[in-house]
Amino acid sequence: MAGPMYVVILAGGGGTRLWPVSRPERPKPYLPLVDDESLLQRTVQRIAPLVGEDDIFCVTDRRFGQLVRDQVPNVGLIVEPNGRNTAAAIALATAVIDRPESEVMLVLPADHWIEREDDFRNVVEVACRRLALGVFGIDEPLVTLGISPTGPSTDYGYLRPDTMHGERIDGLRAYPLLSFEENAGMFAWRRGAIRAALEKYTPLMMLIDQVTGSELALAAAYDRISPISIDHAVMEGAAADHHVVMGSMDVGWSDLGSWTALLAALAGGDARGATGRVVQGGETIEVGPDDLLVRHADGHLVVDAAGERTIVADSILAHLAGARHLSAEVQALLDRVAHTEERA
Repeated sequence: MAGPMYVVILAGGGGTRLWPVSRPERPKPYLPLVDDESLLQRTVQRIAPLVGEDDIFCVTDRRFGQLVRDQVPNVGLIVEPNGRNTAAAIALATAVIDRPESEVMLVLPADHWIEREDDFRNVVEVACRRLALGVFGIDEPLVTLGISPTGPSTDYGYLRPDTMHGERIDGLRAYPLLSFEENAGMFAWRRGAIRAALEKYTPLMMLIDQVTGSELALAAAYDRISPISIDHAVMEGAAADHHVVMGSMDVGWSDLGSWTALLAALAGGDARGATGRVVQGGETIEVGPDDLLVRHADGHLVVDAAGERTIVADSILAHLAGARHLSAEVQALLDRVAHTEERA
């Protein structure tokens, strides 16, 4: 293995696309959506075999600090005064975690689902131990992990690799990037490389570096920060400057970013055409005979298969079209979430 690495997990988010299961007080990363562990817990367990026990950190805003402590007490906790999207979270992590500039930082979202975890760890090993150390003539590249699309979707951005100059490195297809338009939010880079990029493309390091020792000063700095993703703040410009490398990943990834994606995960990858969306209070919807509704009733989450009808939603609910064959899986999901909230 070439050089040490550490992991920064980003655990914020409002989870509004999975209401009423995911809510502002307990968003998606902290819920057991697919099995009995929260997505944050599963993220930590997934990556733990690759690093030492003191090499995993979690960045979250102060609303969720206690949730992180309760769910993954052995992880280093970095608390933001307020959520300011991923660029600020990553900048704060580079300022607070005192590691050599040459060490590789792996950045992962806390709320994604991966089916083939051994394959994922193999990809991460190559990305961190090979790509992030220099490839394609780029000395200290910013590495992103790209997901092969399974179909058209407006939910995601895209990466445009230079396919003429790609190669297979330790079994992983890797390419220089021509352009970056958002992706799965997984990155690997040397600490010095991302700090240099943040300094080049943003004012974040100038705002954050000198105030990490004071909660008041950090809060004041955060008040001056506009929320922006690392994608828009750094990666788009770095790709245009030919400083980004992509590793192509096929590991059964899902961001569980919608009810449709969650239904697919609950069904083991094939939801047989079931889709889902959040319905706002006051909205009129047509409910089909094979549909489910997930809503709050008397303080509890319930799933309702009431048959064909037209309804006006009296509160925020989820309309799961064609999902009646998954009623047992959806009920098990609601039971897991209820159990988690009872223990809180």
